[in-house]
Amino acid sequence: MKKLFTAVLSLFCLAGVASASNIADDFRAHYSAASDLSAYNKDINALIGVADFHTGKGTSFPGFDIGATLSAIKPSSNNNISSDDYLYAGFITAETKIPVLDLGVIVRGTDMNGFKSLGGGLKYNFGLFDTIHVSLGGFYDRGSTDWYTTDHYSLSAVASMNVLFLTPYVGVGYDYGELETKDILPARSTSDGDVRYTAGVNVKPFPFVYMFAAYTKTSSSHALQGGVGLNF
Repeated sequence: MKKLFTAVLSLFCLAGVASASNIADDFRAHYSAASDLSAYNKDINALIGVADFHTGKGTSFPGFDIGATLSAIKPSSNNNISSDDYLYAGFITAETKIPVLDLGVIVRGTDMNGFKSLGGGLKYNFGLFDTIHVSLGGFYDRGSTDWYTTDHYSLSAVASMNVLFLTPYVGVGYDYGELETKDILPARSTSDGDVRYTAGVNVKPFPFVYMFAAYTKTSSSHALQGGVGLNF
């Protein structure tokens, strides 16, 4: 099971790196007055938002969680800007806990395929029946390419439960983003939001090491996600 999980995750990551086009160049090549900028914005929002969680359990002070994740978003049918089968972005995420406030603090960012983003958020974690872990989070990210900027806001809730060596989880989130073009005509902007639903699983092949994979559905598209990390 663990070997299969590792193989699938590795192939997924390699496929993303090998087949991904530059997001900025793709936007420049296909953007026009007839482009559905709203549909594109929703897909970019989801690309960032799926990095909100991979478990319902938070860190404990002075511990930390640092990981790398690759997200792949299937462009919606209305997105007539993106030409690839999937949009890819890899994120580095670091999390620790503020003991006085009993809140987790997260910093995350990416610089991949012509897309840059830096942001973070706060999480509140609690347990139910000593077996279910729940996390509530809010995030803000500032993203950009050569041809647009985006402000992304998200709210997320996730619950997970340990089952043998696996930790399955389910979550829901809401992404809202404000995208504005730059240095390209026609100059346009859009503000859009959408709900996403996620189901995934974590596995710990070694002490302090975890891997995860997840599937996310939005109203108009879907996303795949995989990642690895260290949790102390």
